[in-house]
Amino acid sequence: MSRFKVQRCDDAEEASQLTAATITKMIEEAISARGEAHFACSGGNTPDRTYEILSDSLGNGDGLHLWLADERCVGPEDPQANSLLLQQTLKLPGATLHRVKGELGPDAAAADYCEQLGDTQLDVALLGLGPDGHTASLFPGHPELEMTGARAIPVVNSPKPPPERVSLSLPTLSGISDLVLLVTGSGKAHALTLTMGEPGPQAPASLLPADRMTLIADAAALGENGD
Repeated sequence: MSRFKVQRCDDAEEASQLTAATITKMIEEAISARGEAHFACSGGNTPDRTYEILSDSLGNGDGLHLWLADERCVGPEDPQANSLLLQQTLKLPGATLHRVKGELGPDAAAADYCEQLGDTQLDVALLGLGPDGHTASLFPGHPELEMTGARAIPVVNSPKPPPERVSLSLPTLSGISDLVLLVTGSGKAHALTLTMGEPGPQAPASLLPADRMTLIADAAALGENGD
């Protein structure tokens, strides 16, 4: 039995719709309580559809602050930049995007993002899961999992290109009020099995607090072959 609250969907579209509805509710509650909400966003292909739906459900985005769970150390116009993905898919003119300045290189960009974050309490994070089990830019067994002294950390040896990145640290992710992990596709099934199992560095998302994690997965990611 999973330690996480698991919400099963038939396919990726249903998972994206449910994820968007879940995050919309969390953001609306934060704005209602404090007049603003802080949302940590992930890159990759999986969340694209969710961001498109959120562009409609969140209206103008007033009071919403967008942060990056991780970023590649590239310029803001580079197609690999997660900030560019957000600008193209999460169209909320009233929201404030806090960009990682990846062009500075991992150390300087991480230090700058720590300054931007300050003591901001992040309300919601949308996280993904790679086939190798990574989440944000925290990779299985890598030393960044042990870096606890800063809210944003440099990553210099990512097994996925580009090798230089910035990621929110494991303690920062663990301190976010609500975590949503969206996983779709059969290629993620093994990684998801590890994540739902015993916590350990082989699956970084397994180290996040289960009581604040909502796992939304489609049938393929849950290992159902559908025959």
